[in-house]
Formats: sequence, structure tokens, C-alpha cells
Amino acid sequence: MKDNYRPATKIVHAGAAKVKQGEAFNQGPVFASAFHLSGDVDPKAYQYARFHNPTWEAIESGLGDLEGGSVLVFPSGMAAVAAVLTSFVKSGDKILVQSDGYYATRAYAENFLVKFGVEVIAVPTLSIPDQDFSDFKLVFVESPSNPLLDVLDIKRLAEKVHAADGILAIDNTTMTPIGQQPLRLGADISMCSDTKALNGHSDVLFGHVATKNESMLEQMLLWRKLSGNIPGPMETWLVHRGMASLDMRLQRMVNNAQVIAEFLQNLSSVKSVRYPGLKEDPSYVIATEQMQHYGFIISFDLGEKTNADRFLKKAKLIIEATSFGGMHTMAERRARWGTDNVSPGLIRLSVGCEAVEDIIADIALALEG
Repeated sequence: MKDNYRPATKIVHAGAAKVKQGEAFNQGPVFASAFHLSGDVDPKAYQYARFHNPTWEAIESGLGDLEGGSVLVFPSGMAAVAAVLTSFVKSGDKILVQSDGYYATRAYAENFLVKFGVEVIAVPTLSIPDQDFSDFKLVFVESPSNPLLDVLDIKRLAEKVHAADGILAIDNTTMTPIGQQPLRLGADISMCSDTKALNGHSDVLFGHVATKNESMLEQMLLWRKLSGNIPGPMETWLVHRGMASLDMRLQRMVNNAQVIAEFLQNLSSVKSVRYPGLKEDPSYVIATEQMQHYGFIISFDLGEKTNADRFLKKAKLIIEATSFGGMHTMAERRARWGTDNVSPGLIRLSVGCEAVEDIIADIALALEG
């Protein structure tokens, strides 16, 4: 697709096949596990479903237009994380992950990479810009961080990591390629859990990675092919269908989030609010510079566990769930897992597509004494 098209246009037409007379312009999923392959192997022909699939390639092409690089899809966000963390390191290498980012990324590195001789260093998000990156083979971070929404200067970070001959991978799940393009900011790899906002309907596990580096792409492709970490055609097709509405959904969700964050700021029962779109937020300046919007996630602190539990129990519209990015507004007390070093009363709110007046009314009702 032409690069001068705007993201909203790109995502509606993402990966679309050329229209032919009498054929569906929206192609269905290809379920075949094997393809006719006679004579010598043709590397351009479909061979076997663990290697490649037309349904994957359609969405990979469309996502590549948004990311500004080549894309590989995976059966979940964590499969995409594993591809990045596993493909480039060997025994004796050192990697950096966030100590206050998505727990499963850190857990994968500490439970599996360490046993193969990889040194894993976990650093708080706000300390990462001042980190000495000497001897780090890979730096894997998310921005904004989850759940505290600290934003890293990706361009500056890429310059520092590359000066030390390292690889920078950015988890872009909270922003999606519509809201932030890490490759254009200098990152080597952009990774996203498409289970969340990109699919947007809370019904599919999916993920992808993007890179401009062909060697890195080939390494991750080999890992996917040999490990069998491949998505099903139906799941792929559902995500492709869901992402066509991403720009429209994000506009509603982000606009709602801004209004709700400003509302929460003025409540005496709320100890603090984190949202990059608030001018008082520590992340506001850099978020404004590098992101196309401020996101749909708000974190706010009610102080005590009992306050947070009461809020979640009293809310009628807001769904208590450990995910984000769906059409429905969702919330959870993050400290309940014991994996995030956060206040016992911290609520992560994923703002959905409902009428903002109804969400605010539900929040106000749930926060009544």
C-alpha cells in the first residue's frame, strides 16, 4: 500500500488481495495443512502449514505497512516475546528487561533463559535511560510501561543501545502500530500482543513482531518454524477482521480515557492518577513527542486494598478482568497477583468504547462511600 496513505486508510485495506471479477474481496482463512508440491522444492511456493500460510501473509503484509518493516505473526503475545528473547542470545550473553514492566516477559527470561547461561538484569523503567548498556546483547522494554505508564524516549534509548552494539526491542502493546511506531524511532524490533487492542474484541490470542533488519527477521522466522509457534488460520483471520476497526475504536477509547483521567484527578478518594495525556503527568512531554495518541489505559490509586476491592465490586458497567484493549471497559487491582511492585489499591483501567458519560457515572457510583 502507498506509504502516503494515512493509518486509518492503511488499516482498513491492510493486506487486502487485488480484487478479481467475481471473487470475494475479503478472503477467508486457508485451513490447509499441506499444499500440492511436485518436483524440486520451489521456495516461493506454499509447502507445509508450519512454514507459511496465505492467511498469515495477508495480515503480515498489512501490519508491515503500519509498522514500517517486515512482520511475523505468532499465536500469542508471549509467543512473540519468546521469539525475540530466544532468537538472538546464547550462553554468556546479558539481556536487560524491566523490573516494573509486564511480569510474564521478565518471568520467561528468568525461568528459561537463565538456565541456558543467559544473564538477565531487571531494571526499573525510570532508571533505564541512565543505564550503562555495555555488554548487553539485548534490551527488551515496553513503553509506556504496564501498569504505571512511564514513557521512555525510544529514539534516545536506541542511540545509547546501538552505541554499545546492542539490540533494542520495544513492546508496543499498549500503543499498537497506530499509536506509536518504534521502528521509525530507531528500535530494531517492535513487538505487540494483538490479543489486546489490535484485535479489540477479547476473543483471540495473537501477537506479532516487526523489524527492518532482514537477518533478525530470518532468525525469528527460523525460531517460529522449528518451534512450531504458529497461529491458527481462524485466529489469524479474526484478528485481521478485527484490526480493520482499530483506528475508529482507538479514537473513541483514547478520547474517553482523556475525559475520565481528568475526572479522576479531581476526586478526593483517588490518591493519584497516571495517564500520559495529563499535562501534570511525568510522561506527558515525551509522550507528546513520540506517540500519536496518549492511549486508553489509566492507572489510579485508591490507597488501600479494601477501597480497590469495593470499587470493583460496586461497578456495574466496568468488567473486572486481567486484560486490556477490548471494546468493553475493564479494570483490575494489579497487586492481587503479587508480581507487580505497586500500591495495594492501584487500579489499572482499560477504557472501552462505551459512552463516556456512562463510564464516568459508573465510576462515580462505585467510588461512593
